[in-house]
Amino acid sequence: MNTRFAALFVWIFVISLLLPTCGTPAAVAPSQAKEVKAVIGFTASQTGKLNVESTRQTNGLNLWMKQVNEAGGVKLKDGSVVKFESKFYDDESNSARVQELYTRLVTEDNASFLISPYSSGLADAAAVIAEQYGKIMITTGAASDSTYKKGYTLVYQAYTPASKYLTGAIDLLKSTDPAVKKIAIVHENDKFSTDVSNALNDYAKAQGYEVALFEGYDTGTTDFAPFINKIQEVAPDAILGGGHFQDGSTFAKQLYEKKVALKFVALLVAPPEPTFAEIGEASLGIIGPSQWEPQVVFNADSAQKAGLSFYGPAAADFVSAYKASANGEEPSYHAAGGYIAGLILQKAIEEAGTLDTQAVKAVLDKMDVMTFFGHIRFEAGADSHGLQTGHSMVYIQWQNDDAGKLVKEVVWPAEGATSGIKYPIR
Repeated sequence: MNTRFAALFVWIFVISLLLPTCGTPAAVAPSQAKEVKAVIGFTASQTGKLNVESTRQTNGLNLWMKQVNEAGGVKLKDGSVVKFESKFYDDESNSARVQELYTRLVTEDNASFLISPYSSGLADAAAVIAEQYGKIMITTGAASDSTYKKGYTLVYQAYTPASKYLTGAIDLLKSTDPAVKKIAIVHENDKFSTDVSNALNDYAKAQGYEVALFEGYDTGTTDFAPFINKIQEVAPDAILGGGHFQDGSTFAKQLYEKKVALKFVALLVAPPEPTFAEIGEASLGIIGPSQWEPQVVFNADSAQKAGLSFYGPAAADFVSAYKASANGEEPSYHAAGGYIAGLILQKAIEEAGTLDTQAVKAVLDKMDVMTFFGHIRFEAGADSHGLQTGHSMVYIQWQNDDAGKLVKEVVWPAEGATSGIKYPIR
């Protein structure tokens, strides 16, 4: 009897091994696919001077992560499915904390991939750790060119570089009023704003402009009277520069309150923010460079015209989803930047079909695609590896609509404009 039971057991075992080959599909059903966790590590400025921009960037990244996970994750070549989760810390807008925190993300939290903190200075500090530990990092909210000239091989920039941030404002000014020749550049003394302003200064002079004033102000400045006095002394037709949200908003407000006669003002970071309009009439006519605006349409048609494929959601779908997740708040370009960082990573993992760093890197090096955020392409050469070479800036201006309400309009480039420029502003 025992022998017969043993024989029966062996036969059942053999049959069980053969069953999968008898009409069972080779592919693993989605519900049975092995789930792989990928940790996205980053820091965010939950406190400190960069809180506004950083919070929106984080909101955009979190929206991407929620959507991709709810859609089933990213399928790999081996049939497994990647689901993403985040691990982040408050960097307090302080670069001294960034390297410690990114080291912790890699060595203790086992982050699979990294997203940069907001701002060029913080991202530059994080890039050292990404390269040191062999982790791919997508930088967003970080435009300085210099990070990509240090020989890094795993750091990729989503934003248009700082060297191109305000040069388009000079093109807009020249197109609007060729007679203007005298400008002033007043900027925050941080890494990002300084890089932008140095490139702007060189470009303006090359275009024949007299830079009558080139001044920097300390981070945290709230009284711009000394700079405004110098501006009034040299009497430029246009002011360009700025820094981040708080200083840019305050500078614009004080220029208005002191009734400085100007034809053209273009400032960094602050004007594209929806809350910039809270300074009221002081915002009217102010121009700002934006990495992205909801009105600018990049879609399958524009991709086809550029000879590119289109990847990801349409702009309207992103805007709608973000508003739903943020109590009706319209997404700023910082929010779009957070989302696109995740989308870039998703595209690379999908094409690579693996989480292997070198395979994902190979896809990023060759990436050339259109998204709702615009054209995405990276420099693959050693001299500036990872520098963004596809994406271009748009320029917005605060204007009054027919009802007298303050609204943002795209005024440059001409082919993407939603309105003519208000000029002079006062």
